[in-house]
Amino acid sequence: MHQAPLEIKADLIDGNRTIPIDAKFASKYSLLIRFLNGNGYDNGAEFSNLVIQRNGDSLELGRCRVLSEPNIDGYAGRLIFTNDVYDIESLLFHNRLVNLKGEFLNVPLILAHKHKIRQSFKNYTANLTYDLSVYKNLFDGLDLEYREEEPHLRTSIQQAIINSEGRKFMRFLDERLAELERIVCGFDREEHKRHGFYFRKQLWNIILCSPFMARTNLKPRGYAGDSEMMTMLYANDYRGDSTFAKLMHKHPVEHPAAQAVRNRRKVITKIVRKKADNHRREPGAKLRVLSVACGPAREIQDILLSHDDCKRYHFTLFDQDRTALYEAAKSVDETERQRSGKIAVDYLNESVRTMLSTPQLISEWGQFDFIYSMGLFDYLTPPVATAVVNKLYQLLKSEGELIIGNFHVSNPSKYYMEYWLDWVLYYRNQEDLQRMLMDASAETGVFFDDTGVQMFLHTRKTGAGK
Repeated sequence: MHQAPLEIKADLIDGNRTIPIDAKFASKYSLLIRFLNGNGYDNGAEFSNLVIQRNGDSLELGRCRVLSEPNIDGYAGRLIFTNDVYDIESLLFHNRLVNLKGEFLNVPLILAHKHKIRQSFKNYTANLTYDLSVYKNLFDGLDLEYREEEPHLRTSIQQAIINSEGRKFMRFLDERLAELERIVCGFDREEHKRHGFYFRKQLWNIILCSPFMARTNLKPRGYAGDSEMMTMLYANDYRGDSTFAKLMHKHPVEHPAAQAVRNRRKVITKIVRKKADNHRREPGAKLRVLSVACGPAREIQDILLSHDDCKRYHFTLFDQDRTALYEAAKSVDETERQRSGKIAVDYLNESVRTMLSTPQLISEWGQFDFIYSMGLFDYLTPPVATAVVNKLYQLLKSEGELIIGNFHVSNPSKYYMEYWLDWVLYYRNQEDLQRMLMDASAETGVFFDDTGVQMFLHTRKTGAGK
């Protein structure tokens, strides 16, 4: 519930007359108004313009109408727009002028987009749209057949359908993805972007059926790979309001790239625990660990398996997403309760840009025995990735280790992610990863997870390291 702002000053324009009013938030698309100086107008009265005084500026919002309604606070009624429709919530609470119809300005460009799409791709997309509609109708029809059964029976019946026809449908999706790869594998980056946009416009209603696909496309936090998406990938279960929705959700979260995400959590856990076992330290000293772009940091639950484990580590969790850090903090609290121990942890709500622009980072953050980043580098351009790797390397203590994850160019889920999920990454090979680190004295190597999708740069800082 929004806290109503103070009244704002505004003027209604009626021909040559200017009528002063007080106005305040009523709903997302309406204002409560009170006429001043004894003015009054009947229900339905229209005005040629509404002029709002906001932050020293005059905003002209166009034609509007008064809807009279009783109000104990003395307001004459609501004011609604009759031509352009403005988001009052965005204007008053976020200082953004948003026109509900603004998207229609782009319609000619969006419609013309189809003329730049290859005919073979149009045919593929049209056939796939038809096929998926057929499958959706069939699964929705089955759902209707048993909807009157008891909840536990509905669950059992749905699972039987998923295990039989559902798995056949998922094999159908695999075949269509293989066909997609054959069509687009020779496209350049701009063609992928253009054809992916067209594809998602055509399949939008199907995409929104899947909780996972809907989130990767809508990006409520402004980026792909947020902590809620990671939670869905870790869960690897069936989610959705229908059998079809559950299948469309499950298929991407069990694909090779998704399995690689789950694998890297296990890989990091194993290496961190091994580092702690072999770490020579002063009595009572903790292994200092930095997680870069930590997300929900669920791997901490895997690293800390006992009460004694809680005493061995000092974690620093770094992420630009404050919500992700909050989720990481909840995960830490849960682990403390489960292990009956106190975990030493610092939270850094900073961006990569801030990290790179801080000249004396060691004096602010200290140095670490172990630094890892599982997913950040998939989103960094080569120059930025190189700068970040070398900045992190400086934060290592002598004999400290750095692990950087990156998806390999051979990722078999690449076109699935780009076209269906609107999830575009910077892919690299082994040489790309090793080339990023400038210190020639560093001991480096590259290894892979079991899928061959997730690649890791593993670096140890020798005594001679800079």
